[in-house]
Amino acid sequence: MGDRIQRFKPRNGHFFLFTFLVGLITAAALFIPFIVYQGGVFYYYGDFNVQEIPFYQMLHSSVKSGELGWNHLTDLGSDTISSYSFYLLGSPFFWLTIPFDNDFVPNLIGPLLILKFACASGAAYLFLQRYVKYKPFAVLGGLLYAFSGFSIYNVFFFHFHEPMIMFPLLLAALDCFLYDKRRGLFAVAVFAACVVNYYFFVGQVLFVVMYYLMVTLTKTYKFKITEFLLLALEVAIGFAATAFILLPSVLGLMGNPRLDTFPKDWNALVHDKPQRYWLSVLAFFFPADMPAMPTFTPESNCKWASVAGWLPLFGMTGVIAYLQLKKRDWIKKLICLLILFAMVPVLNSMFQMLNTSIYYARWYYMLVLLFVLATIRAVENRRTNWKRALIWSSCITLGATLLIGLMPKTVESETGGEDSYTIGVQADNVRFWAYALAAMICLLGFALIIKKFGKNRFELVTASTIAVLVAALLTSYFIIGTGVLSSSTTSTIRKDIINSRSDIEIDDLETERSDFYKCVDNTAMYWKVQSINCFQSSVSPSIMQFYEKIGIKRDVASRPDFSAYGLRPFLSTKYYFDYSLDNGDYTIDKSFVDNKGVTKMPGWKFIKSNNNFDIYLDENYIPMGYCFDSYITEEEFERIREKDRPQALVNAMVLSHEQMKKYSSITGYTDEKYAALYSQNPGRFKSVVDNYSFGTPQLEQACNKLKADCCSSFEYTKEGFTAKYENKGGEKLMFFTVPYSEGFTAEVNGEAVEVEKADYGFMAVKVPAKSSCDIVFKYRTPGLDLGIKITLCAAAAFALYMLVVLITAVVKRVLRKRKNNIRENWRDIK
Repeated sequence: MGDRIQRFKPRNGHFFLFTFLVGLITAAALFIPFIVYQGGVFYYYGDFNVQEIPFYQMLHSSVKSGELGWNHLTDLGSDTISSYSFYLLGSPFFWLTIPFDNDFVPNLIGPLLILKFACASGAAYLFLQRYVKYKPFAVLGGLLYAFSGFSIYNVFFFHFHEPMIMFPLLLAALDCFLYDKRRGLFAVAVFAACVVNYYFFVGQVLFVVMYYLMVTLTKTYKFKITEFLLLALEVAIGFAATAFILLPSVLGLMGNPRLDTFPKDWNALVHDKPQRYWLSVLAFFFPADMPAMPTFTPESNCKWASVAGWLPLFGMTGVIAYLQLKKRDWIKKLICLLILFAMVPVLNSMFQMLNTSIYYARWYYMLVLLFVLATIRAVENRRTNWKRALIWSSCITLGATLLIGLMPKTVESETGGEDSYTIGVQADNVRFWAYALAAMICLLGFALIIKKFGKNRFELVTASTIAVLVAALLTSYFIIGTGVLSSSTTSTIRKDIINSRSDIEIDDLETERSDFYKCVDNTAMYWKVQSINCFQSSVSPSIMQFYEKIGIKRDVASRPDFSAYGLRPFLSTKYYFDYSLDNGDYTIDKSFVDNKGVTKMPGWKFIKSNNNFDIYLDENYIPMGYCFDSYITEEEFERIREKDRPQALVNAMVLSHEQMKKYSSITGYTDEKYAALYSQNPGRFKSVVDNYSFGTPQLEQACNKLKADCCSSFEYTKEGFTAKYENKGGEKLMFFTVPYSEGFTAEVNGEAVEVEKADYGFMAVKVPAKSSCDIVFKYRTPGLDLGIKITLCAAAAFALYMLVVLITAVVKRVLRKRKNNIRENWRDIK
């Protein structure tokens, strides 16, 4: 029989404010020195510099200009909602930037990060306060959660802290429903958690289900079918209310290859990298490692996986102490269950909808919160055996340190001689021993605190809180400082990129596409100009499908290399930017010209230099919107060798069999002509692609032909884009290298025309013969209208639900009062 949790009336609200303010001051002490050091903007390294900052600034500009439909600055073009709802569209912190000037947005990143840490500490306090009798222990827990290893590790991913804030609030709202009988709050929490980040919400749903079942099965909460139905109703209403952002996001990402890899074979049961088991344990005993720079387990293939969870000062000591208490409760059982999920790949993947395209542990903040709860309960419990817990924690920490740090490692000879040996299997000696020393010092510090202040709870919680903050600051200075100092992009961004578009003296840069290959990722996004390069994983699925078909890898970024030289004119790429400095040193491998001064792609000429960028013009540039005089089927195109496919794109438009048939008057398709291709012996079919030859003269000839039959103007609008074309010949298919989406509709000279998907991922429309054509494409985010309607219906249902709840409460109060009056009158009569 579990201990029932009674109704909870929050008192001493100043403790929440105190937790928030201490978190705010501590985060300010952590980040302000780096902000000052870097001239007013908090730069970190990797994704933080090239995704989080430009995403914020670019989308800030789009929102203020009212462009929330098609975003032509994201890769070749993508839907705004589906591309950025994961990153920042649902974040209240992003919307705080809207009143500010766009150039000032990068300066807000640091203050927002400070605010997020404060909110995380306050949110955790609201959940934890129910489970301790002495509220300062919940203050300690809130700070442990906010400055945990998971939180510090994921500074790298600026948008991960919003789910960290929402998760404790979601659990606190559920507790209010279960134990305090407060209605409506959980529906609001479900809505907010899903809107903030739908990806993390999937894991939160799984946790909430496990949490609910655990407190019910342990009889901590007395199950009632009526309450369960009300809870289900609140979940349904809260979830349905998110349709305005969730439905477009889901529809916009369907077809993304990163979402369709499911667990299978033995890899679903055991990790293919044994070091992951070590990492999953060590992540809670040592300060956070760094994304992209794994120290403890360099061959675990866990870069950016968010495997971190160390609690400053305590590590796992508090958790071990709590687990060693004789009393069995839902906290212990849920911790054990979550540890099992962490160790089994298929169970781990359940927190991200069974997607196993890459190993992630981005749900560990949930485990961290549970570890924090166990820790503060152990600190508050006077029966806790800290000596035994410290021995266990110290032995594990010291044992892992010695095993990894002193294990002989084979170093293969580069000259073919005998192998040599070194001591230690860690990736970096300095960081490894710094982490190990920090962990051991914290254990020693906590042992001293327990010995001196263990008998006085006020002194114990005060000393522990101060020590936690000191430990968090010192370890975080080291971790974040390492990232700041190791960044290869900060200097370039600060000096030549951020807010520097006006320094680039090209008048039509905004209206043309450019290539920034080998430059800092998302340079174009900083300048708000179009580019074929983009480091963003939630782009239009059509882009993914196109690159897959032409044999170019496109997972998290579009970075077609120099071998795909035919791709640039095909995509109407006019300029190439070559950053001529690499930390002050010229490097030939990153340069656009070889050691003889010849460009690494044919047809490009140097025009000028700005901001340390050498700028080149594509002499084969084809303006956006052009017509082919040759059409081939997808089956024909796939006969071309992969390495030649980017160059083959400018020779003919690629259509499906059905499209070739549909537009036979244009394509020249006949069943007789293509009979062999669709027979049992397609190899007997003679295709024009068999005669293709590839080289600089052939590319130039094909591009000149397309230039001669292209649009006279092309312009993006808030609704889509427009183009003008003078057709001097027969009916044609006008081709645009704008990614295909069902959200587009098109008109030619005021008449609606069907939008066709061509070349695996782009759009084409039929234009009439011998006429001046005004072409208008309009975009409406798929699912947005329906999503808004569902959201409005959910809002109405919520209002009705709350009205019923209010009326029911009033009626119960009246009946209760009347009943009490009757009892009093009966006593008087007697």
